[in-house]
Amino acid sequence: MSVFPLMRSLGPNGVTCPICGSTKVKFSEKHNRWQCSSHHDRRQFTAKTGTIFEDSPLGLDKWLCAMWQVVNCENGVSSYEVHRAIGVTQETAWFMDHRIRLALRMGSFQKLSGEIGVEETFIGGLARNMHKEKRERRLTGTGGKDKTPVIGLLQRGGRVRAEVIPNRKKKTLHGIVRGQVADGSDLYTDNLDSYQGLEASYRHQVVNHAIEYVRGRVHTNELENFWRLLKRGIKGTYVSVEPFHLDRYLDEQAFRYNYREDMNDGDRFDLAVRQVVGKRLTYAELTGKENPEA
Repeated sequence: MSVFPLMRSLGPNGVTCPICGSTKVKFSEKHNRWQCSSHHDRRQFTAKTGTIFEDSPLGLDKWLCAMWQVVNCENGVSSYEVHRAIGVTQETAWFMDHRIRLALRMGSFQKLSGEIGVEETFIGGLARNMHKEKRERRLTGTGGKDKTPVIGLLQRGGRVRAEVIPNRKKKTLHGIVRGQVADGSDLYTDNLDSYQGLEASYRHQVVNHAIEYVRGRVHTNELENFWRLLKRGIKGTYVSVEPFHLDRYLDEQAFRYNYREDMNDGDRFDLAVRQVVGKRLTYAELTGKENPEA
């Protein structure tokens, strides 16, 4: 596969040096890489330099095939499926999947506005699916005590955002809502006590799921749908997800959900490719053997 189409897709000005940003670069067919005309360290580079693909011995044909699967399979794609499809080991496919998920993270400083649904859920294995010894070791309480809490915020007609949270206490949920939602918005939540007190900044309305799920426009049904898709993918495709990696699975599901209707498979893939620059995830970071903040 030629690197030129990918390099063109990574920036509006075509091929640029990832070190200095210069467009004065030449491609060497002999060495299969580009070289910057400016004099500095690491003048030579490839389409992988400065992206999630950097330092990978795999060709872009395998990487792009794996990325196509991740962004376009409704319930996600397991590392075993990727391993069989592109001919790499399952461990390599697992590492690739997580690097691709990192590329799908769509951060934004713009706050949500309008009508916003907010809801939390718990992610974790079902007790009946666990071996007895594992169940006794991991489950020490009832409800969501031994599961991972996550929160979702969905703007009607817009995008969903989801993240892992340490707990469902008032200070935690208020901080997330105030940081993500513009003042004056219509805020719809369930009747969890932790949401009380948001009325000063938002038009906050509550739906009690013990009595009803919809009251006019007051509901969190879109988020319920998002949670169903997420949990179906985790239980049916990935089977088990460790809390340490859950944030990336949320990013993957949010990406597919947000662009499920207004983009076809090709456009969604093109958007994902444009997100690979400036993001690195080493195997040591992925497995917890290296502190990325050190």
